[in-house]
Amino acid sequence: MTLSQITFAAFCMFGIATATSPAQESQSRKLESQKPEAQASDPSILFAGIGVTDISPPLAFPMAGYYHERLSDGTADPLKAKAIVFRQGKKFAAIVVCDLIGISTDLSHEIRKSAFQKTGIPMDNIVVAATHTHTAPDYMRELWWNLGGQRQDPARAKYVRRLIDGPVEAIVAAVSDLQPSSLASGSATQKTPVAFNRRFVMRDGTVKTWQKFSNPNVVRTAGPIDPEIGLLAIRDWKTKKTRGIISNFALHLDTVGGTKWSADYPHFISETIKKAVGTDTVSVFATGCCGDINHSDPDNAARNKADFIGNSIGDSIVGELKDLTTLKQTDLVVKSMIVKLPLREVTTEDVEKAIEVITAANNKEKVDFFEHVTAHIKLTLDRLRNRKPIAKANELLRSGISRKLAGVGEELPVQITAITLGQDVAIVCLPGEVFVELGLAIKRASPFKTTIVIELSNAGETAYIPNRIAYAGGGYEVTNSTLKPGGGEILVESALTLLQQAVAARGSK
Repeated sequence: MTLSQITFAAFCMFGIATATSPAQESQSRKLESQKPEAQASDPSILFAGIGVTDISPPLAFPMAGYYHERLSDGTADPLKAKAIVFRQGKKFAAIVVCDLIGISTDLSHEIRKSAFQKTGIPMDNIVVAATHTHTAPDYMRELWWNLGGQRQDPARAKYVRRLIDGPVEAIVAAVSDLQPSSLASGSATQKTPVAFNRRFVMRDGTVKTWQKFSNPNVVRTAGPIDPEIGLLAIRDWKTKKTRGIISNFALHLDTVGGTKWSADYPHFISETIKKAVGTDTVSVFATGCCGDINHSDPDNAARNKADFIGNSIGDSIVGELKDLTTLKQTDLVVKSMIVKLPLREVTTEDVEKAIEVITAANNKEKVDFFEHVTAHIKLTLDRLRNRKPIAKANELLRSGISRKLAGVGEELPVQITAITLGQDVAIVCLPGEVFVELGLAIKRASPFKTTIVIELSNAGETAYIPNRIAYAGGGYEVTNSTLKPGGGEILVESALTLLQQAVAARGSK
C-alpha cells in the first residue's frame, strides 16, 4: 500500500483531514490489515476493542486523597488504565477509566490530544474517567509544572509523562483489538449493604457529613443511595465468550487508606469476575454518582473493608450475567457538548485568609479541617476566576491548579458526553464528584433502558457537584465545591438533552 493510499484509508475510516503523521499512518495500516471481511459486507456491525496498561507510580511519589502530604512506600495492587473502544463504520467512541483520584482538565486534554494523533478518534469522542481511588498519585501540581516546562525531580517528571502515555497506550491497544462484538446489558441490585448516604440532617436544621445514628442530634440521612449496578458485557461475535464487562455503581473509593498504591474495591470486583468468567475477562469499573455516598454504615462502628465490598459487588455482577439481554440493535451514536457551570465568588479577603490557613497547614501547624477545605477551594477559585490571581497557588496547593482553565472567569466550561448503543444502552459521562440524587434523576428520565452514569470524566475542577437543595443545609461536600447552587441541575438537563439528541439521530437514519 502506498503512502497516498494509507492516507486515503485513514480519511475514509475516521472521517478526518487527510494530513496524517507517521504514527497515524502506521495505525491506519494496522487497522486495515486487521479489518475482518464482515466489515466490508455489513458496515452496521459493531466492533469493540479492549486495552489495559499499568499506570502505577514509583515509590515515594505523593499520594492523593487527603489534605496532607504522604508518600507511597509500596504497592498493594497495581493501578491501571482500562480502555474500551467502539467502532461502527466510520464512527468511533473511546472510554478509558483510570485508577486515579480524579481527572484534571489538563490531563484529559493531553491524553485525548495524543490519542487522537495516534488513532484518529476525534477528541470529542474520547472520555477519560477516574475511579476516585484515594490510594493513587497526587499528580496535579507535578503535571502543572511539567506542562509549563519547570524543572522537576527526574523520577516524578518521568511518571507524569507515563500518566499521559499510559491511558493513550490503552486506547491504542483497544483500537488494535477491535473485533466484531455482541453486547448484552442490564443491571444487578446490590442487596448486601455496602453503600450509605453520608450526609445527615441535624436537629438544628443543618446537614453534617460522616455522622452515626448513635448521635442524639442526628434526625435522618439527608438523601438516598443507588443500589443499581449498571452492566454492559462485551462478547465475541461468534463464540459469545465474554471479553469484557463494564460495571457502574455509586460508592466512594476510600476504603483502603495507608501508603501503598491500590485500585481500592474495584480490584476485588475484577478478581471475582475473573474467577467466575475467565482469567482473560477484563473488568472495567466506572464509578457512579457518589458524591454523597460512602462505605460507612451509620448503624455500626466498624466499616466494611475493600475486599468485602469488592467481592460482594463482584458476586452481584456475576449472578446477573446469565440474565443480561443481548442487544438486537447496536448502532453507535456519540453526542457531546461544552456546559458552562457558574463558579462561586471569591474576594481578596477570602484569598488572604486562605493563604494564611494553607501556609500554616504546610508548616505543620494545627488547622481546623473545614477552614483548611475552604482555603483550598478559595485558592482554586482565585486561579479559575481571575486572569491575574492574587495568590501563587502553585506554590501552596497540590491540586486544583490548571493551565487550560486558568482565568476562565465566572463560568467553568466542562464537557459532558453521551455514548448510546442501539435503543437500549446509554453511557453518560459527567465531570466532578456528582451527588447520587443527580445521577438518579438522569437515570429516571433517560429514554434508554440501561443508563450508565459515570462521574469524574474529563474534568475535576468542580470538586463536588451537589444538588441545589444541599446548599441550604451545608456540609463538607457543599464546602468543597467550586460551583454555585444549580450547577448540578444544569448537568442533568444537559445530559438529558444529549440523550434526546441521540434518540433523534437514530430516528433520522
